[in-house]
Amino acid sequence: MTLTEDSLDQSLSRRAPLDAFFHPQRIAVIGASEEEGSVGRTLLWNLRKGPFEGTVFPVNPKHSQLLGAQCYQSIGQIPEPIDLAVIATPAATVPSVVADCGRAGVRGAVVISAGFRETGPSGAALEQAVLAEARKHDLRIIGPNCLGLMNPHTGLNATFAAEMARPGSVAFVSQSGALCTAILDWSQREMVGFSAFVSVGSMLDVGWGDLIQYLGDDSHTQSIVIYMESVGNARSFLSAAREVALSKPIIVIKPGRTEAAANAAASHTGALTGSDEVLDAAFRRCGVLRVNTIAELFYASEALSKQPRPKGPRLAIVTNAGGPGVLATDALLARGGKLAQLSEKTMNELNEFLPRHWSHGNPVDILGDASPDRWEKAVRAVAADPNNDGLLVILAPQGMTDPLAVAHKLEYFAHLRAKPLLASWMGGPMVEAGERVLNIAGIPTFSFPDSAAGVFHSMWSYSENLQSLYETPALVEESGAGNADGEVDAIILNARERGRTLLTEAESKRVLAAYGIPVVETSVAATEEEAAAEAGRIGYPVALKLHSETVTHKTDAGGVRLNLKNSDAVHEAWKAIQGGVPAADFLGVAIQPMIQLEGYELILGSSIDPQFGPVVLFGGGGQLVEVYKDRALALPPLNTTLARRLMEQTRIFTALGGVRGRKPVDLAELERILVRFSGLVAEQRWIKEIDINPLLASPEKLVALDARMVLYPPETREQDLPRLAIRPYPAQFVKPWISESSTGVLIRPVRPEDEPMLARFHATLSERSVYLRYFHMIPLDTRIAHERLTRICFIDYDREIVLVAEREGMILAVGRLTKAHHANEAEFALLTSDQFQGQGLGTELLKRLLEIARLEGLDRVTADILGENRPMIEICRLLGFQLRHSMAEGVVKAEMEM
Repeated sequence: MTLTEDSLDQSLSRRAPLDAFFHPQRIAVIGASEEEGSVGRTLLWNLRKGPFEGTVFPVNPKHSQLLGAQCYQSIGQIPEPIDLAVIATPAATVPSVVADCGRAGVRGAVVISAGFRETGPSGAALEQAVLAEARKHDLRIIGPNCLGLMNPHTGLNATFAAEMARPGSVAFVSQSGALCTAILDWSQREMVGFSAFVSVGSMLDVGWGDLIQYLGDDSHTQSIVIYMESVGNARSFLSAAREVALSKPIIVIKPGRTEAAANAAASHTGALTGSDEVLDAAFRRCGVLRVNTIAELFYASEALSKQPRPKGPRLAIVTNAGGPGVLATDALLARGGKLAQLSEKTMNELNEFLPRHWSHGNPVDILGDASPDRWEKAVRAVAADPNNDGLLVILAPQGMTDPLAVAHKLEYFAHLRAKPLLASWMGGPMVEAGERVLNIAGIPTFSFPDSAAGVFHSMWSYSENLQSLYETPALVEESGAGNADGEVDAIILNARERGRTLLTEAESKRVLAAYGIPVVETSVAATEEEAAAEAGRIGYPVALKLHSETVTHKTDAGGVRLNLKNSDAVHEAWKAIQGGVPAADFLGVAIQPMIQLEGYELILGSSIDPQFGPVVLFGGGGQLVEVYKDRALALPPLNTTLARRLMEQTRIFTALGGVRGRKPVDLAELERILVRFSGLVAEQRWIKEIDINPLLASPEKLVALDARMVLYPPETREQDLPRLAIRPYPAQFVKPWISESSTGVLIRPVRPEDEPMLARFHATLSERSVYLRYFHMIPLDTRIAHERLTRICFIDYDREIVLVAEREGMILAVGRLTKAHHANEAEFALLTSDQFQGQGLGTELLKRLLEIARLEGLDRVTADILGENRPMIEICRLLGFQLRHSMAEGVVKAEMEM
């Protein structure tokens, strides 16, 4: 095994941290100027005259002094080491400037300059020269063609914007510099604060994945909002977003839903824009919330950072005016949300203190004369109702209303357990004081109730997506050998050697069958004699087919389908059948049994997206597939949970469950077929497109009737094949092992389906084993909680590898290799069931983790081990780790250079 392209990409993305951008102590402004209104002067002014406490060095060979500070001819002349360089020089000079920065030991550079890929091929070549210099010196770059960045909490303003952002908890990252300035102006008016404010420009080096990971670790950041025009490194983005979204919401607005907007975005950034449907599928796969407007972007960010995620779609509304309650209801239902049904207990409680003319339902209209006490009682009763998942309080200022007093009453409910509280204080100056009280208490406020209802539904969509991503799937047993015996490789190699880019129908079905996807029996007939023999074996009469033209002759005896060479043959064959002439008289390409079952025609396929690589498609099939367009997309590989979510997005899914007295299709088996199909897509990279249409789905069986597979042209190089956006299961690390007691064990990477086995594994551990592994005691019910085990089972193989030792459906030991976020190294941990300790299993697991570390191109592997854990210390000593005792921490630090 060799270092893969995937692992190389990952090691490069971890080669240097981003602290140089957000926490620099010494900054050089290269291209600083004294010309009024110039970018160079504005950058220097913002850094020197703002609250930033670090040192700023102007660099410009034409000046000896700028804004009262000594100006240097080049960065190499600055007597102190520089953390961050801000570059605002003509594009043609940037490669040499970056080279100078690298030689001076600069760790990060913000390239403000424009004139790169957005100008055409010459600009793109110039950009690559910049990147080459940066890589040579391990220098990270933000930009080019960007506004710069701010860290409001340290006073850093490395931009040419007119104002400094307020400090807060929202990280804003944008590909549009102009939008940054507009958002900055808006935020000053709306009193919105930021933990970081970043313009990324063309994302030559530092991309979404780097920034999401860094901001995910940042203590000031509670939510991340992104204006995205292009995805950049799709795998890096998905990998980082999937990890961070569990703890911090990531909300994205991306233009390009229409073809015209997509073309405009591509023209602006010089990047390709893929299918918008694929982008939606990618966002769902990593837990990102996509919104459609700038207002939604910040509304959702505020709500998710202040309030808990709802556990369901049911919203309860308390209001003092009927109209606004109806508006909120319409907005909620239009987006697919649900209005909560109040429980009988809640209804009885409300009847006790509300006027008899209250609405007697949800929305709960407590009438315009409601006092603050009435508001408090109503909100308390509705908030306690288990039949709702969130609460919206709408106040319309009326003659008897006291918005400030009501706001104070709501402060108590600011942090309901597992249930968000939103408020809409309608009106202008009359409600401002009350809004301020609510916002300080952590209750998001909205000027209009329909906006609030829409935000609640967005919160639920975000929560639902995360829940489905971490729902334990069922294990799909292998059906078919896949490519274990090389059959599929042989089929594809044979076609490529003959210069073919299209597999025959028979070849395509052999590939499907190898991956456990049921197909109708198909045979190839090269001669009339073979056709006659095969038709006789299968049985008469026959159906004859040429592409979309089919001649069918059905009887209770069944039949065969014969692919003929031309339409004249179809016509003659039909006449022959009528006259009883044997099918052997008509030479065909393929012969297969004719399926005579009622069912639904589905389509299952795959194609290549320019940004995300292979994509799986599922939906309603048949001849009108392009007309109805009932389809959904997903990124491979899939598990059974993801396969079910894919099916649920289509309209035909309802029919598959059984309608109008028809029996349901075996949905569990259909899930398994989708999982196996995604495995085929993930493994067979030489296949460009797959089309199974129709996939017949009936209560009796699921079977592929027709299949088409397109290969890449023979001149295509393997390194040019698109890769998966999500790293698939690393099957290359699955290997058996024989223990010292001659026990056969399979050591393999963990799977999401292993969660039940891991729970049973933890039940075999003694308190001492738990203490030595985690440095403190953790109760069993905590260790096997679903939320905790998902962190072990649902892993990103780009970020960590967890190996399990399994025998007869039981896990005996677990070894974890977790890569550091901002360094090219990893930390290992081992845990072995008490009854299997001392048999060499831990040693073998660590050996394999070290082998994986080398293959992944890591520089170092480390671990902290309790001093009393002598067996683990001895294993590390035997395998060559350097050991260092830390008396202050009470641990032994193990380290191995790779």
